[in-house]
Amino acid sequence: MKKVLLFLSFLLVGNLLFAQQSQVLSALVGKLNTVKDYTVDARIVAAVLMIKIKEVNATFYFKQKDKFKVDTKGIAVLPKQGFTDLNKFIANASNYMSIESAGKVISGVNTVLVTVIPTNDNQDVILAKLWIDPKKTIIMSSQVTTKSSGLMTVNYAYSDQLKYGLPSSLVFEIDVKKFKMPKSVAANIHQTDKSSENDGKDKKGKITVHLTNYRVNKGLSDEIFK
Repeated sequence: MKKVLLFLSFLLVGNLLFAQQSQVLSALVGKLNTVKDYTVDARIVAAVLMIKIKEVNATFYFKQKDKFKVDTKGIAVLPKQGFTDLNKFIANASNYMSIESAGKVISGVNTVLVTVIPTNDNQDVILAKLWIDPKKTIIMSSQVTTKSSGLMTVNYAYSDQLKYGLPSSLVFEIDVKKFKMPKSVAANIHQTDKSSENDGKDKKGKITVHLTNYRVNKGLSDEIFK
């Protein structure tokens, strides 16, 4: 009888903890879901190995649930996971379990760390760590490990679109060997790797995206994404 009571107590505590752990992430997802669509101007600055990549101006279009388009005349080196894949993944709570713990201080903010673990093998995401400001309900930093692109760290900054959880800038740190580059850029990286192979160093890159002039919930047509 004591064993049964102990098990029931443990189960009850576990359920309460899980409910508490999911609150911060649920609030974040709720805020992101208020964004039905947006258009935003972007300036993309990529620093990858010794490859010279020109700064690019672009326009991003997004519409729920997973429509995303980049309009640019240049070559946009852009991590897909930072804009659509991560948000789409956390939007469906049935795809993962989450664990909440004390986070680190980021820009003077005491964050909550939410570790997100997929519950099936069909997801590209292997593990995601989100440092969330629990008061403003925004992601301050993230580390996402995926099957397709390896480990990627993202640092976020916000300005006038804070109420929607939409950042004003993102700084991506990527694993160049696993990150999917445009073909012309990938060819240059391949040549650079040949000249410096076996140096034993990790190949890291940084991509900074500045976002301005958001137009949120204006009712984008599906025709834009065709």
